[in-house]
Amino acid sequence: MRMGEGVEWGLHCCVTLGWLQDRAPVPIRRLAAWFDLPQEYLKKRLQPLARAGILGSGPGVRGGWSLARAPEDISVIEVVTALEGPLEAFRCTEIRRRGEGARDAGPEFDHLCGISTVMRRAELAWRRELAGQTIADLMAKAPDGAARTRRNYERIIASATD
Repeated sequence: MRMGEGVEWGLHCCVTLGWLQDRAPVPIRRLAAWFDLPQEYLKKRLQPLARAGILGSGPGVRGGWSLARAPEDISVIEVVTALEGPLEAFRCTEIRRRGEGARDAGPEFDHLCGISTVMRRAELAWRRELAGQTIADLMAKAPDGAARTRRNYERIIASATD
């Protein structure tokens, strides 16, 4: 399974916003500068997260991006689904029922293909793992990141007001 890099950006933004949740909303220009990304590119990646109720955004001078819910209430699978869509990674099209191989088929076609069963079971395990992890879990896995993020963000804010 291949996911777009927007998933990585989305998760990093959620973690960063989680570390800054006691601050005012983060303007897109600051968040884009934080990750060295064009503002419009990042904005397009964050909009689906806002539509899914994961992020909140506000317009204007005091506007910006923030988590719409507590980090412990946002699962990784929610972020992935918001950015990649709910489609299944594997789609069985029953190709075994085509061509020469399908001639004189017996009752084996009455049941799901073994390949389909294995692939669906693997995808379900993957989705369960991501559903069991939250933004708060990701934040906890990088404890030094919170202090560094806050320190650097305060420096950015201070330099913008000088």
